[in-house]
Amino acid sequence: MQGFRLGSIFGFEIRIDLSWLLIFFLVLWTLSAGLFPEDYPGLANATYFVMGLVATLLFFASLLAHELSHSFVARAKGIPVEGITLFIFGGVSRTRMDAETPGDEFQIAGVGPLTSVVLAALFGLIWYVSKNTGWSVVVTGIASYLASINLVLAIFNMLPGFPLDGGRVFRSIIWKYTGDREKATKIASTGGKWLGYLLIALGFWQLFNSSVLSGLWFILIGWFLYNAAEASYEEVLLRTSLKGVRAQEIMTPYPETVSPNLTLQELVDKYFLSRRYQSFPVTQNSHPVGIVTLNQIKDIPREEWIYQTVRDIMIPTDNGVTARPEEQMSQVLQKMQNSGVRRVLVTQNGLLKGIITANDVASWLQRHRDFGQAA
Repeated sequence: MQGFRLGSIFGFEIRIDLSWLLIFFLVLWTLSAGLFPEDYPGLANATYFVMGLVATLLFFASLLAHELSHSFVARAKGIPVEGITLFIFGGVSRTRMDAETPGDEFQIAGVGPLTSVVLAALFGLIWYVSKNTGWSVVVTGIASYLASINLVLAIFNMLPGFPLDGGRVFRSIIWKYTGDREKATKIASTGGKWLGYLLIALGFWQLFNSSVLSGLWFILIGWFLYNAAEASYEEVLLRTSLKGVRAQEIMTPYPETVSPNLTLQELVDKYFLSRRYQSFPVTQNSHPVGIVTLNQIKDIPREEWIYQTVRDIMIPTDNGVTARPEEQMSQVLQKMQNSGVRRVLVTQNGLLKGIITANDVASWLQRHRDFGQAA
């Protein structure tokens, strides 16, 4: 996910995915131009906008609280949490590893919907007090919306489809009784796919009944859930296959390197056009200083290639694109994802030992499966 850093709360980095901006303005428009004017007629347009803005911000604060609850419990269970990312369909806690026991999984997953229920009750109480003591309709309207939306979030998240919280709770129960996390993940992921199918079907049904906007949303959410369920299962298989594997077992040793002083035109003509590689480590005096990829060059106007150098566009090694030979692949995969280039340089004592790309991982996995089947 691409986006920007918002800040840090209790040691958890908070990031905003660019897709979040779409849902933010969509929710703001829906509330200020639709829901609030319909439920509370006769107010000024500026009042509806303020109500919509406050409700939207508190809605995403509720989502953040939901994810923070996951992160707090995960941290208490000894699972490193790098931060939280808010995106188009809510949020996700970025952890470096999965829960080690079904009990931990149950608690980490279950606390999120519980938090949403508590928030629903809190806003419901504010609505009740506001309505019965004559507070402004602005407060009443915002509290009513937040109480209902948090309750909906809790119910939706508890549906038994992985990777929803309910799907994770479902997985933890199956894991507990079978002792097989992979099998439990497969069953829970299948539940997530079928739930995705159901939401898509419901969306098409609403389209044919003239509920175009809600129908499109159900289709979009169903499609997202189906793909998320499939991707989550594949990620578990990947982590299982790579458990105990170290970087040196997968890396391509001693790759060809380039100088940081090369112009981009020289890099294209002498390397990318005559080699099959999509990236090159950058070294100076035999020491790795960064990595440069073909996609980075594509973003530079062609007329600038003659005077811009590799040093100008490379990703420096201090940006998290290096790993040690003995480092676990679970950690390396996280670095590959965070770097944005899906590659890491393997270094030892300041010297380049190898490179790991997505193709290296895929090739290793294929060989692992081939030999496993042959055995």
